[in-house]
Amino acid sequence: MSGIYAHIPFCKSRCIYCGFYSTTLLSLQDEYVDAMLRELDNRKDYLSGEPVKTIYIGGGTPSMLSSHNLSRLCQHLKTFAYGTLEEFTVECNPDDVTPELASLLHSLGVNRVSMGAQTFSDERLAFIHRRHKAHQVEEAIYNLRNAGITNISIDLMFGFPDETVENWKSDIEQALSLGVQHISAYSLMYEEGTPLYKLLEDGKIKEINEDVSLEMYETLITLLTQAGYEHYEISNFALSGYRSKHNSSYWKRIPYLGIGAAAHSYNLTSRQWNVSDVELYIKGDNIVEDCELLDATEQYNDLITTSLRTSEGIDLGSLSETDFHYLTKAASKSIEQGNLIIENNHLHLTRKGLFISDAVMVELIK
Repeated sequence: MSGIYAHIPFCKSRCIYCGFYSTTLLSLQDEYVDAMLRELDNRKDYLSGEPVKTIYIGGGTPSMLSSHNLSRLCQHLKTFAYGTLEEFTVECNPDDVTPELASLLHSLGVNRVSMGAQTFSDERLAFIHRRHKAHQVEEAIYNLRNAGITNISIDLMFGFPDETVENWKSDIEQALSLGVQHISAYSLMYEEGTPLYKLLEDGKIKEINEDVSLEMYETLITLLTQAGYEHYEISNFALSGYRSKHNSSYWKRIPYLGIGAAAHSYNLTSRQWNVSDVELYIKGDNIVEDCELLDATEQYNDLITTSLRTSEGIDLGSLSETDFHYLTKAASKSIEQGNLIIENNHLHLTRKGLFISDAVMVELIK
């Protein structure tokens, strides 16, 4: 099986923490979608005939597209997944989800929506330059469910400057009150080159204390698992049967085709990525910026940094004899320290290991 990711880089305004490629040149969306449809047709053989199980339209802000452009993109994407599509996700801003948009998405076959709620504090939303208000998340969820879309995911963010554990606990409780099927939660990151990083560099804000950040993550895991959510990946929680199938394909190293500016593709033996420039992408000349062939060592390292993020971990039975011996030897220290465990012939992080997952992975890669 395989998946398709379509990147919509358009945003009305940029959030101060975002390090992804985006643009406010909304006037180019007609030409951009034309170029996406061309790329889809030109690269239809990339997945070598593997059935397309998932489609994910992300961004940027896909809900910024006009009804016409969203319709023709969705309809064209579905022609690559006739009879095999299990999950069709579109990312939306909460304030974009009107009854009309929700009905359109449902009519186009979209069965899952992911929204960046981030926080339920209007003050913190304003700080990171999100354009929605907290109350609009609940309104968007009502509109989606009313239109027949019942698989809903929201993103949350913790670790804002001066945020307390109690503030974060309140956000989690409000998220739980919405009854959504899936919650992703991430620590606020200070990526070089972003306005948020500049504020930090200029001494206008301070990063939250690391111990407080770890307590927030512990609180997240405790409250969500107590509420019946399965902690199936480091940053992701789902009610039974509602794991993100598309994102799971990344962690399980399932091939996917990425279309659009800055989109990445992976076919087990190579990775490639498109040019991060809407205008160059629209021109259509050499849209693939680079391609990296993956040798045996790089494929092993990919396995460590993807599969180990999941609750199942790494299937030791799937490894070559060489990789098996290397991994089990490299993992012995972390197993002894209680950060890793082998169960049912799978190596996975313990709850203790989740808090230092990056350090554990560094010990395992070649």
